[in-house]
Amino acid sequence: MRVALDTNVLAYAEGVNGPERQVRARQVVQALADEERIIPVQALGELFTLLTRKARRSATEARAAVLAWQDACSTVDTSSAVLLDAMELARAHQLALWDSIMRAAAATAGCRTLLSEDMQDGFTWRGVTVRNPFVVGR
Repeated sequence: MRVALDTNVLAYAEGVNGPERQVRARQVVQALADEERIIPVQALGELFTLLTRKARRSATEARAAVLAWQDACSTVDTSSAVLLDAMELARAHQLALWDSIMRAAAATAGCRTLLSEDMQDGFTWRGVTVRNPFVVGR
């Protein structure tokens, strides 16, 4: 089963927001087989921004982290079709466009799950269900 990873999962795995989140995020990622892990390219861009701004890493360090994720996982681009789907999703459900792009990209990649802490846990669209991997008991 293909699983998309939102930016917060990547950021936590990189150590943003403390060691407890880092351990959990790494466990979540490592529990998935290589071919199951999908990262929307948007998440990689957001990760770079987060690492350079919030985590105050150098652009060189942030780039290295992004490239490591890109090498370790398959990616899905934000194509014109993904953008159109995302705009429709945002309109129909009053969601943020950027979150909708993540969902649309996950659907395009054939994912059944999108792991995210900051989207509606349990929300399903086009066969992709958002799951919060940081909920106790999961």
